[in-house]
Amino acid sequence: MGDPLEAALLAAAAKAGCLPEPELRASHPRIGEAPFDSLRKRMTTLHEAAPGQVLVCLKGAPEAVLTTAVLRTDADTVAHAGRAAADLAGEGYRVLAVASGVRDDVPEQVATAESGLKLLGLVALSDPPKPHEARTLASCRAAGITPVLITGDHPATARAVADAVGLAGETDGRAVHVVTGADVAAGRVPDLTSVRVFARTDPQQKLDIVAAWRAKGAVTAMTGDGVNDGPALHRADIGVAMGARGTEVARQAADLVLTDDELATVVSAVEEGRRVYDNIRRFLVYGMAGGAAEILVMLAGPFLGLPLPLRAGQILWINLLTHGLTGVAMGAEPASPGTMRRPPRPPDQHILGGGAWQRLLVLAAVVTAASLGAGLAAQALGLAWQSVLFLALLAAQLGVVLGLRARLFTRKNPFLPASVLASALLALAALYLPFLRAALDTDPLGGAGLTLAAACAPAGFLAARAVRTAFRPSGPAGTDETTGLR
Repeated sequence: MGDPLEAALLAAAAKAGCLPEPELRASHPRIGEAPFDSLRKRMTTLHEAAPGQVLVCLKGAPEAVLTTAVLRTDADTVAHAGRAAADLAGEGYRVLAVASGVRDDVPEQVATAESGLKLLGLVALSDPPKPHEARTLASCRAAGITPVLITGDHPATARAVADAVGLAGETDGRAVHVVTGADVAAGRVPDLTSVRVFARTDPQQKLDIVAAWRAKGAVTAMTGDGVNDGPALHRADIGVAMGARGTEVARQAADLVLTDDELATVVSAVEEGRRVYDNIRRFLVYGMAGGAAEILVMLAGPFLGLPLPLRAGQILWINLLTHGLTGVAMGAEPASPGTMRRPPRPPDQHILGGGAWQRLLVLAAVVTAASLGAGLAAQALGLAWQSVLFLALLAAQLGVVLGLRARLFTRKNPFLPASVLASALLALAALYLPFLRAALDTDPLGGAGLTLAAACAPAGFLAARAVRTAFRPSGPAGTDETTGLR
């Protein structure tokens, strides 16, 4: 339990034959502490030792410990330790230097005891990336998400991790460029958004990196688990904290908390968000096109010799069947093919942008023309033209809802075809059930009338299939940049 790094140190101490922790706490009680600080990059504790003596224990980043200001160890040993730390970091290990000393007094400030210590050695901790992380980052890049590694570890460790997960793939085979927090603080990086790997960063520099991406107009998501990640998690558009190993500070500062600590879950969340957004747009196009068609039918009908094209009850019945049953079922549509292979939509884009409103108008025109055409043909044949128009308008909209499906024959959402079938049956019930006929003022139709009305369904379906590839801005390789309405 607790911090994984501390747990690993306790396990290593036990394997090395150290006394159990309770005995150490009893024999060397802690009397002072200078906690880890991202600027000092080290931690020191004071413990009671022999009578009148204080044991000083220090651990920290090698570059913060292997200095003459901290150690009294000979220069050759310190230099050898520095080379060993660099080699271990280059292999992807997290490296700590450990030192200790004994003094006769308890300092007022614990940090003042960080001098004249003896180097005990180095601790190398292995925290390798999970095997699927490379695929996760590849999925991010395919979806237009730019992954950036920001760590407090040694630059060599950051480079090794970046190579292991394929983050260096963005450099076209060249060695990945690692920028340190010192470079950022000194202003040696003119464009922070051009860097993909940062090492030895402090909380302020993480804020600067997030702010640079936001100033560029990007939507930023920051993941983290430590106290030092809190400010950046709060500043990012979407702060994502690790729920299992994360600190309470990180969880409180974040917008989302991952209970499984898996980066792949973030990618799944992005896909789900795109699916929901696409379905909202799809429903708006369908619903508003149907509503506009109903208005146009009522306005244009009288000029074409169809007085009072539809009665109020008939319009309400159409809306109930089209926007009710089928509208709800559209929300369960699966993600469109290629959802995670298209760039994100522009943050300032209107929900009906990216060609959606043009599709809406075309579909409204097709549904209107098909319905009025069926009504006029029925009138010319001496049929109950109002009932034909009523059924035709409903059939055309049901054809549209099926035509707008991204996966036409998918079995992942059986509710949509089932709701279309139920709506069709309820539409027929309005013509043949006596109590509905009386309430909606409809007339039963024969074969000719049903054929005229049913012909509007494929018209709406074909129109919807056609507009899925129209009016969309072309992105890389001809992909749709903004919408799942293909």
